[in-house]
Amino acid sequence: MGFEVLLKGNNMLRLLLGVWTALRISLVSVLISIVLGILIGSIMTLKNPVIKVITRGYLEFIRIMPQMVLLFIVYFGATKALGLNLPAEAASIIVFSLWGTAEMADLVRGALTGIPKIQYESSAALGLTTTQTYTYVIIPQVIRRLIPLSINLITRMIKTTSLIMMIGIVEVLKVGQQIIEANRKSSPNAAFGVYATVFLLYFAVCRPISLLSKRLEKKWEN
Repeated sequence: MGFEVLLKGNNMLRLLLGVWTALRISLVSVLISIVLGILIGSIMTLKNPVIKVITRGYLEFIRIMPQMVLLFIVYFGATKALGLNLPAEAASIIVFSLWGTAEMADLVRGALTGIPKIQYESSAALGLTTTQTYTYVIIPQVIRRLIPLSINLITRMIKTTSLIMMIGIVEVLKVGQQIIEANRKSSPNAAFGVYATVFLLYFAVCRPISLLSKRLEKKWEN
């Protein structure tokens, strides 16, 4: 079945290190995306035409442009055009942060604008200040709406890090390809065993995140 190649030398360890590389890049990108996404998403709710045009243009540009093309533009294009010595991991974090920020900002905007106006009015009628209204009424509802959507975004970002091998980063998929090539003659079925293991590793990373999301949803429903 091809699994035997993982027992040769340090192949399994190399796969695990490849997973850590992908996970490290995705986690840093996720943290940046959450912070900037909340900020930009809040700004997008302002009734300012200039802000709306800028933020909507940014969102549409990121959504239309494939992540792989963005990787090439940032890593190869920016390096040559601006004379920057940009490491591949830094380029990956920039690209995934741009993408994650745009997606997160739109989720935050949708969650905020989805709160009925009557809730703001009711809070004011009860004598709550703006800070108290957001702290006790608006933000808890926004968080509940964002949890499942943001968890889905996080898992998508983790899985999409497989693209970083295109700019030379040795992550789990790149390591898998190297192992398959090195054992092509001795283990013709190596591809199945290696890619099945890569699938299980991604599943092992993403499944706990999904379970945490469901647990939080159930906790806040009570």
